[in-house]
Formats: sequence, C-alpha cells, structure tokens
Amino acid sequence: MDSDSTRAGGSGTRGKGGTGADVPAEHGTHASTARGTLAAGSGRRAAEGATGLAPVDLVQETPVRWRIEPTGPMRVPGIVFASQALLPDVVSDRSLVQVQHVATLPGIVEASYAMPDVHWGYGFPIGGVAATDVERGGVVSPGGVGFDISCGVRLLTSPLARDDLDGRLPALMDELDRRIPRGLGRGAVWHLGTEDELAAVLRDGSRYAVARGHGVERDLEHCEDSGAVPDADVAAVSARALQRGMAQVGSLGSGNHFLEVQVVDRVDDPATAAAMGLHQGMVCVMVHCGSRGLGHQICSDHVRTMLAAMPGHGIAVPDPQLACAPVHSAEGRAYLGAMAAAANYGRANRQLLTAATRQAFAAVLGTAALDLLYDVSHNLAKLEPHLVEGDARMLCVHRKGATRALPPGHPDLPDDLRTTGQPVLVPGSMGTASHVLAGVAGGGAFHSTCHGAGRAMSRHAAARRIRGGELRRQLADAGIAVRALSDRGLAEEAPFSYKDVDEVVATCERAGLARRVARLRPVGVVKG
Repeated sequence: MDSDSTRAGGSGTRGKGGTGADVPAEHGTHASTARGTLAAGSGRRAAEGATGLAPVDLVQETPVRWRIEPTGPMRVPGIVFASQALLPDVVSDRSLVQVQHVATLPGIVEASYAMPDVHWGYGFPIGGVAATDVERGGVVSPGGVGFDISCGVRLLTSPLARDDLDGRLPALMDELDRRIPRGLGRGAVWHLGTEDELAAVLRDGSRYAVARGHGVERDLEHCEDSGAVPDADVAAVSARALQRGMAQVGSLGSGNHFLEVQVVDRVDDPATAAAMGLHQGMVCVMVHCGSRGLGHQICSDHVRTMLAAMPGHGIAVPDPQLACAPVHSAEGRAYLGAMAAAANYGRANRQLLTAATRQAFAAVLGTAALDLLYDVSHNLAKLEPHLVEGDARMLCVHRKGATRALPPGHPDLPDDLRTTGQPVLVPGSMGTASHVLAGVAGGGAFHSTCHGAGRAMSRHAAARRIRGGELRRQLADAGIAVRALSDRGLAEEAPFSYKDVDEVVATCERAGLARRVARLRPVGVVKG
C-alpha cells in the first residue's frame, strides 16, 4: 500500500481525502471543468511556476475520469480516475501536482495516470502509473516504484467456514502472534546461513523458498512471474542492502503491513468467484508486505546514482525525487537488475509468511490446507509490450501503489485463471473490507488498477485523533481480534485514516479498470 511511509524530508503530512470546495458535482456523462488550484497562495504559486507547470486544472471527462491538459514541460496529459468523493483535496494534497511532474519524464507515452486511491508519495504519487518507450529514450525512475520494492499482497483460501473459528479464533491469533515476526528490523521466519543463500533468494525468489521446502508447486503457479522476476542482478545490490536483507526473510515489518484472517462476506460475481474457488463464508488469509530494509536501501542507493548521472544524459526533472535514467543506460540496467532482486526477496518474504501461517492453522485448527489464490506486487516497474497509437512498443511500465490487472486470456496467467482474468487483491484498512477484483478486456492504463484504500490522513494526524488502546477496544467490539506490537503503530493505521475502499473499487469498476468479484471482512489482524 503506502510505499513511501519513510521518505526523505520528513513524514509528509497528507491532506484528508474529500472534495475541494471548488470542484463541482458530477454531471452524468457531460464534461465539466473543476478549477481547484494547487498553488493556493502566492508562495505556493511561485514555487509551482518555477517548474513551468500551470496550476492543476481538472477537466471532467466522465463521472470517474478527469484530465489535466499538458502545460509547460508536460509531454502527455494527466488522467485521474476518481469519483467526486475520492478526488484528492485540491488545496492540501499535492498528489495531482506529482501527476503533472511524472508527465514530464523522457519517453513517457499516453498519459500520467492516477488511480482512485491516489495520494502524495515520493516522486510519483502513490497510485501512479506511467509507461515510457524503451526504444525512444524512455527512462526508469526508482520514484515510480517506491522504497518498498515489490510490496504486494497474497490471498490464501482455506476449507474452513466462519463457524469453524468459533471458540478457536483467540488461540489462532495467539499462535499467529507467536509465529509471525514483525516490527521495525525485527526477526525472520527463515534464518539464512550464508550470503550465498541470500543471493539465491535474490535470484530465484519464491522458487528457491519452495525448493527448500517452504511451500508447494501451486504456490509458484499462482504467483506473479511464477514466483521470480527474471534478470535479477545481485551484483547491483549494495553491501549495505545485503546486510539489511540477511535477517528479514519472512517478516511483516511495520506501518500498514499486516496479516489478516478474513471471511468472504459478499460475492459480487458468482461465476468468477466460483472459478477462483471463493464462496460466501469462506475463511481466507491475506498477507501484505514487501522487501523490507533491502528494498528500501536499493531505492536509496540508485536514486543517488541517477541524480549524479542525469546531467550526463541531458535529463532535467521538476523534482529530484523523480531521479531517472534511460532504461538502456548503465544506470537504468543496474537499477532494474537490483529492483528485480528486491522483488524476488519480496516474493520469498511472503512465501515464508505463508509457511508460518500454514503451521499456525495446523497447530490450532488441524489443517494446513491453505491454497494460494494469487500473489501480486503493487510497487514495481516491468518491461511489457503494449500497443501505442496502433504500434507494438516495449514499454517500461511503472506501477507505484497500483496493481497489474491482466485481462482474461492473457498468456501470463495460470491455466485455471486464464478465463477469469487476473485476481487483483485490494486490502482495506484493518477495520474495513478487502476486495478481490479481476482484470477485464480492454482495461486501461496499461492493464492497471488500484492497490488499496489509499491514505486520506497522515499517520501523525491519526495518532493524535485516537489512542491505540481505544482503537483496539473498538475493533474487538466489531468482532476483530488484533495482535499488534504497539498501540502507537495501531493508532497510526486507524481505519478512518484511509479512503472508503468500497468506493475505490466501485470507481475502478465504473472506469473499466477491473471488475468486482468478492468482498472479505477481517476477523483477526496481525500488525507490526
């Protein structure tokens, strides 16, 4: 979800979600203009003017699609998918200015996209999608991936129903609490013995974990890229990054990462849900985490390298957090190789947490039969073929807080999911629902959609509004058992600090980015 919870320059208070005062009500399918200046006040206006970009002017194309016309150095328009209720606050949230900034990247094609859960991030907005033409000077930018490379979600399905948890949920949550390492820099399920083992994780991801007995073949078949991103380059990973990654394989981390025991409480598309093995009342487990300190270090290292290299490539960007280099340059190849290594670490990380979860279910409920429905990243850059103005092009597609949503029939899908479209896993916010979507034919934004609810309030603001102990009691009263390391961390992730996830996924469906399949509600949460 929020890939930039740690960023240069401080925590970055985000504006609360909602509609700016100058944004008009929706007018059906008729376009209208919403003028909400993000350059409120002469100081802000001057700062934006220095980049050559005009204040953001949103033009409503449909009830859920808004356009920012190119100005100054923008090479393409900005496209924002949002219902009226989800539009970022046009005064206090600078994510739409970041949409403009991304549109200036060399080689960018089609548009700089923002998903319905968009909010301010490092360089790119979280919820940003942009593709550059590799053969026409297209760049790769670490800010378009984020610090938590390959942060993603996997969903495990079980043979259990909600009634099977009666009287045993507390014991299950206690066992998960004991088995799932979490928190800043704390522990791991898999204690790697040598640097060679870590290198194998970086090269082969979940494949290496399964080969070492931490999973089954189906886990690879139902993981994006069959469990490992190709072309990982361990030599492009710094010694400091390797050091940080050595002792964290199989750990949640902190912030908005979690492991949830969930129950399917609504089926929106019965045929697709049945094909995915989902049904009403089914117990599932959702895991949300990424590449931990290793991924963060890789991002930091390569941003510094690219900042130094940009003048030599003749590249200037409006924000140094958009540091970038041509995909075919030495710096671009090195970052993509290191990013792939971090992505494989993230896949292995979720695989080890799956193994620990199966052990906990076996110990308390007598079954380890948790099948992987799908595992997908939402912080990654991938080289993908797409049609651009009718021509087949190889693009570097950045999805930062956005999820790939492959359509039915796509060759990258496993055989048993090829007719349904790719499962898209959209986590909620601890006290709210999560969703399973599916990719659709003709889905826009290079087959991309949302990745979560999207923050509407900073962590500091959330912690000021509620104490962790009070939130814990509220969640318990709602039937949600929480196991968290700290009350402060719990308060920072209060459900009210996020946008309405039901509105986010409904907007994705209305925009033609994906379709809803099922909704899941939490009954137990493990957090850092």
